[in-house]
Amino acid sequence: MREEAAQSAIDTFISAFNASDDSYVTGLLSQALTSDVIFWGPLGRSAGIEAVERFVLDIRRHPAGAGTMVRCSAVDMPDEWARYRWVFTTPDGGPRLTGTDVVHLRRNLIDQVIVFAGEIKPASA
Repeated sequence: MREEAAQSAIDTFISAFNASDDSYVTGLLSQALTSDVIFWGPLGRSAGIEAVERFVLDIRRHPAGAGTMVRCSAVDMPDEWARYRWVFTTPDGGPRLTGTDVVHLRRNLIDQVIVFAGEIKPASA
């Protein structure tokens, strides 16, 4: 049951990247995140839905055009932590970015997001 709630929060979070209009982003994030969410992104640590909203809006305004964010794995959830893989693709074969997010859930909402963008290189022998 917890895994279904986690998947719902994660999918709602991802849907904010794909909203038909910027005005829907805050509402979608509010359905998925706690108000005091901690966001560990490519530019460091930030807190609050407003900080996540700025990140989402920046991605939505990618120079190559509005892209599509998709969860491309199942949600793996040991206890209150979950992870999933995602892919972001810009239109017309533009840049593509993949990664893994790790999220912590509190009362079925995400209260921490850790973004790992890009692939992990194999260990050298």
